[in-house]
Amino acid sequence: MKQLLITLSFLSIISMSGQTPCTSGTAGEYPCNGYDLQSFISLDEMDAQQGNDSWGWTDPQNGKEYALVGLDNGTAFIDVSDPVNAVYLGKLPTHTQNSTWRDIKTYNNHAFIVSEASNHGMQVFDLTRLRDVSNPPETFDEDAHYSGFGSAHNIIINEDSGYAYGVGTSTFNGGPHFVDISDPTNPTPAGGYSDDSYSHDAQVVTYSGPDTEHLGKEILIGSNENEIAIVDITNKNNPIGLSTISYSNVEYTHQGWFTEDQRYFIVGDEIDEINVGFNTRTIIFDFEDLDNPSFHFEYEGPTEAIDHNGYVKGDKYYLSNYRAGMRVLDISQIGNENITEIGFFDTYPDSDSANFDGAWNVYPFFASNNIVISDINRGFFLVREPSIGQDTGVSSNHFSSNRKWLVWLRGGNN
Repeated sequence: MKQLLITLSFLSIISMSGQTPCTSGTAGEYPCNGYDLQSFISLDEMDAQQGNDSWGWTDPQNGKEYALVGLDNGTAFIDVSDPVNAVYLGKLPTHTQNSTWRDIKTYNNHAFIVSEASNHGMQVFDLTRLRDVSNPPETFDEDAHYSGFGSAHNIIINEDSGYAYGVGTSTFNGGPHFVDISDPTNPTPAGGYSDDSYSHDAQVVTYSGPDTEHLGKEILIGSNENEIAIVDITNKNNPIGLSTISYSNVEYTHQGWFTEDQRYFIVGDEIDEINVGFNTRTIIFDFEDLDNPSFHFEYEGPTEAIDHNGYVKGDKYYLSNYRAGMRVLDISQIGNENITEIGFFDTYPDSDSANFDGAWNVYPFFASNNIVISDINRGFFLVREPSIGQDTGVSSNHFSSNRKWLVWLRGGNN
């Protein structure tokens, strides 16, 4: 009887945590391969109708990790430092009105938020305020606001240079709108680039790749609906277009990300799965020469789902794949034209068809290896590959204690 009571107590401890392991292809109701569900917070709990973008922030003072989740009516802040017990801290409401589109990036312990809501501009929020939330959820106010543009589809930040770039605004033909954010609560206009027209998304880097001619320069790679544009924006008063490149069956050049060596650029076309009928298609370019980029190869995924945003961490590419959830690709052999899917977590179990539901964004850059997935229909997910790294926060002690209980139950020693 005593052994039974201890066993039940142990099981109770496990069930109290938010973690749902990926077992036999599912984590609860969600199809998965190699990724456990750490925590989930619904749209209802965040008082929203839709989710969209997401990003993350790690507090440099204490190492705590926070998820920043875009919603139709604002931006949610979630403490994920104990990943199996994520805490919804509160929301910064939209600056004007609700919108399907909201985008968030961070710099110098501040969040910078744009939206396609009319006259929204760019909100600035001091993330260190999250240290002092005593009675969540709170309703926050912005610490600064930039009105140099009204609506924007997206925002990009180069943390090396201290500049933000609004794209898809009504300024500079929808091209990148430069903002100096070196003083985060005093953002100031710094020009823009209009020669390649509307930019839907971009990545901006301080270049350290194989093209020695451009080492140390600030390079913008724009995903511009029908092509990729490479622009030297080192001199904000004189940005220089270096080259453009497109590809076959272009439908809507949506978003792209460099490999860590800045040799290859991985791109998603958002509409080709619908209009052409591909399975999820990922296009890879060789950017060994920024003035003369070349097509490398294409990868086709296992489902019909639409691809959205993708990011590289090490030799892995993390893709938000709408109805197919998060897909994880091994890109270690990308130079040999070989990409392999090695895992997934499907936040939309109903279907993998080509429709605009499910995973909008992923954020894979936490040191803990916990990954944020923001889902349009359901809300916030935190997932993790259990075989790598070590969680931050109290969870590692929590599970270490659980393992000791399990050893004891099996007749072993503590």
